[in-house]
Amino acid sequence: MSVERKYISKSVEETQQIAFNFVKEHPELKVYALHGNLGAGKTALTAGIAAALDIHQPIKSPTFTIINEYAGGGLPLYHIDLYRLNSPDEALMLGFEDYLESNGVTVVEWPERASELFPEDTVHITLTPLDDPNHREIRLFFYS
Repeated sequence: MSVERKYISKSVEETQQIAFNFVKEHPELKVYALHGNLGAGKTALTAGIAAALDIHQPIKSPTFTIINEYAGGGLPLYHIDLYRLNSPDEALMLGFEDYLESNGVTVVEWPERASELFPEDTVHITLTPLDDPNHREIRLFFYS
């Protein structure tokens, strides 16, 4: 069954807490596709996912490195940014499917660059800035 949840975050910390709580509530979900414009809060949300996995190092946007890998007390986190890619074939050349099928948690920014490669149980999260520059609408779509 498809489920949608909607939140309003008023700060970076709230965005991180929403992600933290969701991951703790749904530890079986391993692939997250983050949708939103530049500055929408995708990396902040990823930091909340990392905290839920017991990863306590700074989370940085992988815009230029494309893939950042983090290890912690729980599962590894693979933070992937597809912004600079032009096609799903380029994602495949990076070993993208290996990350999606790994034993870790994979978070992907700009997933529309390779949308057909994602598994059916991917959690899709849309972050939309609101009128106040610190506020975000966060919508999560997933199968339960």
